[in-house]
Amino acid sequence: MQRGEVWWVEFDERRLVVLLAADDASSLRAMQVVAPAGVDLGGLGVEVHVGAAEGLPFEGVLRVGFPRPGLTPCTWLTTVSRDDLIERAGVLSSAKLDEIDDALRRGEQAQEWTPAAAVRLSEMRDALRLGGLG
Repeated sequence: MQRGEVWWVEFDERRLVVLLAADDASSLRAMQVVAPAGVDLGGLGVEVHVGAAEGLPFEGVLRVGFPRPGLTPCTWLTTVSRDDLIERAGVLSSAKLDEIDDALRRGEQAQEWTPAAAVRLSEMRDALRLGGLG
């Protein structure tokens, strides 16, 4: 198992994760592949797209949320054990891993809270309440 490999794991259901690093002999740092937000996340976060080009069975993203006052950023980072890995699904290129590393670095930096980002967040919350985000 190596950094950049994409594996199926069983959480509440079968999901894809990208292996980012080994924490120790038994656990691996990973990031879950999720559906794209379907809205512009500018100022709130960033999504790194993955899919058929990486050998995956569907298009998805690795999402990194930027820290904001009153907002818990969701990066979908997790730790899995080697026993959680069911089946290898693909592997990311070094360029794609660089994109992920850049997104994670940006997610760790303080971001300026702009009025445009506040409006975008409000619109996203309204869409979620109405079932508009997929």
